[in-house]
Formats: sequence, C-alpha cells, structure tokens
Amino acid sequence: MEAPPDNDVLWARALHFQHHDGSPALQGVSLGVREGEILAVSGPRGSGKTTLLRCLSGLVKPQGGEVWFNSVPVHTMGPLSRERLRRDRFGWIDPAPALVPELNAWENAALPLMLRGTGRRRAKTAALEWLDRLDVGDRARRRPHELRQAERQRVCIARALAVAPAVLFADEPTAPLHRADRAQVLRTLTTAARSHGITVLLATHDTQTAALADRAVALLDGRRVRTVHLPPLAETTVADGAAGTPGTEGRAACSLSA
Repeated sequence: MEAPPDNDVLWARALHFQHHDGSPALQGVSLGVREGEILAVSGPRGSGKTTLLRCLSGLVKPQGGEVWFNSVPVHTMGPLSRERLRRDRFGWIDPAPALVPELNAWENAALPLMLRGTGRRRAKTAALEWLDRLDVGDRARRRPHELRQAERQRVCIARALAVAPAVLFADEPTAPLHRADRAQVLRTLTTAARSHGITVLLATHDTQTAALADRAVALLDGRRVRTVHLPPLAETTVADGAAGTPGTEGRAACSLSA
C-alpha cells in the first residue's frame, strides 16, 4: 500500500467503481488535493464526477483503489467510521436542495452542528451568520415549503459551511440557482473556503464555475483526460469530394492523461 504525499489532505489512487447495471463510473482515477485548495472536477454529465466525490467522501466504497484523508485510509474503514468522518470532518452540498420539512431554515442550517453536540444557542448563532452571508437571513424562520428553490439551496450551502468542515464536497452546488444568483453564491462559497482554510472539491460541468477554482481536473467516461488543442484544418472536403473553404475554427481532442 503506497503512502499518500504529506501535503495532500485527500489522495486517491486508481479508483474503480461500477454502477449496478455493470456500466463503469470510474476507471482508474487518481488525484491529490492539497489542504485549503479549491479543486474543480469538470466534465459532462455522466462523466463520473458525482461518483468520484462520493468515493472521496466515504459515502460509497470504491470497488478498487485507495482513498486517504490526512494519511488515514478511508477505503478500509467500516460504514460507521466513514459516517463519523463525514459528520465530523466533511461537508456536502447536493445539486438539489434537501431539507427537513419540519424544521425552519436556521434549524436546518444548525442541524449538523447540533448532531455533533454543539449547544443550541451556539449552533443557531453560526447558522444565522451563514444565512445572512448568503442573503437568506430574513427567511431564517421560514420552513422549506415557504422558500423558493434557490433559497432552499442557499440554506443547504449555509448548513454545509456552518460546521466549518475540513473538506467541503460540492456537487453542482449552483444547479438550482438562476444565472444571476450563481456568481454571488459561488463568490461567498469560495471566499468562505479561503478565509476558513476549507478544502473544496467542486463538481461542475460549467466552465465559468470551474474557472473560480485554483485548479481543475477533467473527467470523461470515468477517466481523467486532458484537452489537446489542434491547429485549424487547412481545408475541408465535402461529401461529394469537392474542396471546401479553408478552416477557420480550431479543433480539440480529448486524450487520456498520463
């Protein structure tokens, strides 16, 4: 078993995972994430981004390969140990907001803190702070059914940040938001991560979102890829064999990373 590098808070080697129908989700993905880094995992839908985050966070065990968090092997942990790790050290944001319907907004945002044993007053203070920073502080006493979907997603983001996680896994966190809201929410998320030293893994298929990260890795069909830009074609040929006009657009091809 190879030990991970000392400067990587998360490290994975040769991850493999198959869906229940036998189709591959991950095919030998390896990566390292430095402490405090914001890493974007980009790629089209179905490329394996969510599965990678689920394996790295301990939500599921990879069927092959290794996952390490702070030099601790996550891939050898049992279900209860992985659950404690997620509760105590990790935060998670889903693409669709999922809140407890019986609780109001601040109670939902404070819930993970209270499950850790934090007192109600302290948990409420932390939750309200993040709700304010995400511009939904005035909705703190509303229940989920009284909130718009974009507001519910902001509550979910506040819930993930309120616990001050060591690592935040954000799976398309701005998917339910209107384009006008995305920049502000992402700015809050990235600023909070940098100021609190939170490591962020951000899964996205949006190039503008990925551009906010310190670094990006790309997935395609469960493999890491790199994009190779090719020069424009000198000319194109139509189906009947006649010469076309000189090419004016560049070409791009994806190849497997070394």
